[in-house]
Amino acid sequence: MGSPVNVLDKYYLAITLLVTVGYQLTGFAIAWTFQFDKITDFTGGSNFFILALLTLLLGQEFNIRNVLASVFVMVWAARLAGFLLYRVLKMGSDSRFDDIRSHFFKFFAFWVGQILWVWIVSLPVVILNSPGVSSGQPPAFGTASDILGVIIWVVGWVVETIADWQKFQYKASDPPKEKPTNVGLWGWSRHPPYFGEIMCWWGIWTLTVAPALGGVHSSDARSAQLGSLVSPLLTMLLLLFASGVPTAEKPTAQKFYKMAYPDDGSDDGHDYHERQPANGAWVNYQTYRAQTSILVPLPPTMYRALPMWIKRTFLLELPMYEWTPGTTS
Repeated sequence: MGSPVNVLDKYYLAITLLVTVGYQLTGFAIAWTFQFDKITDFTGGSNFFILALLTLLLGQEFNIRNVLASVFVMVWAARLAGFLLYRVLKMGSDSRFDDIRSHFFKFFAFWVGQILWVWIVSLPVVILNSPGVSSGQPPAFGTASDILGVIIWVVGWVVETIADWQKFQYKASDPPKEKPTNVGLWGWSRHPPYFGEIMCWWGIWTLTVAPALGGVHSSDARSAQLGSLVSPLLTMLLLLFASGVPTAEKPTAQKFYKMAYPDDGSDDGHDYHERQPANGAWVNYQTYRAQTSILVPLPPTMYRALPMWIKRTFLLELPMYEWTPGTTS
């Protein structure tokens, strides 16, 4: 507790930011110099692992809650980084970076965003492991928030892991291009990995917040832990409104429409519903979309029967995700 880091940086905010900036800028320098994507996602995922392990070892607080929360983050990070590295090695490159890889400032902006993402989302476990929290008297492990956090994280991690593997295996089997991915969890949710990731970070925050809800802690320590709520909230905001669902839904719809109606210059988007698709791709996609929840996994028969106001209000089937032929975006 008496080390300079613990005294000057009692919530480990500075040391974790410095480590993240250094690690990510090193990754950027390599990726920019060699113009390849092999380490981009790996650097992001592995950074979470580094921060969880670093703060656990610095804090020297090895009770069940701290160890479990840190291990959860490390397991999540190792799976994510390993899977994304394996995928990009198999594919050779990542098409998401095709438009920015050769533009210095655009590519650099992506890495700056990755710095903020890693540092902010890691805050629950970073603050839990810090001397600002461990110097108090946290409740013994086994509180309602502990148990709930573990359950939420396990459900999320299992869903995310299974969904990623199912899609990877499906794509590797050379499936019909005119049919959406609807195997396993993908038949119950159009974006099960996003659902799993959101659940994982809500689980981690719920697990780590127990000292703020019980035990003896200073008001600023409680505020720091409660403030780490920004982690699951940012995860949700990014996946629901930025780099997740929005970047997948409309492009997917456009892909299946163009597959059914090749652009020959005659289609103005107004009479698409009056013609039969050339290969059924657009009908297949519309059927899949109508019966498959956008995020929360639900049986297709149940989802299809729900009124639209429930889908919009509680299941996040928002108009912003819809694409209609004839529109430009």
